[in-house]
Amino acid sequence: MAKRILVVEDNPDNRILITDVLTALDYEVIVAVDGEAGVQAAISDVPDLILMDLSLPKMDGWTATGQIKADPNLNHIPVIALTAHAMVGDREKALQAGCNDYISKPIDFRELADKLEKFLG
Repeated sequence: MAKRILVVEDNPDNRILITDVLTALDYEVIVAVDGEAGVQAAISDVPDLILMDLSLPKMDGWTATGQIKADPNLNHIPVIALTAHAMVGDREKALQAGCNDYISKPIDFRELADKLEKFLG
């Protein structure tokens, strides 16, 4: 059975590109376009991994990740932060928010594939 990945990304171009790559790698993809929808999708679909943009409308990715990690039914799900904020300290801030790993944009898809392998086997 294909592993399910929740992609929480508000930019349509990024969302389509990430979804296409994940689908080509034989993952099942669930999509949410803002932080609130991301939390709801995590609750309803319980994915195997979450790719979380940090700059999102309605609720940012840091807050959404915090809510997911605070839920005992969801806190086992690895969350990989996706962000264009590649400033000093951003990786640490993402990890402190509960993210298990971090990828800066533009996404290096080899790096993404390596991280998916690391977390999903």
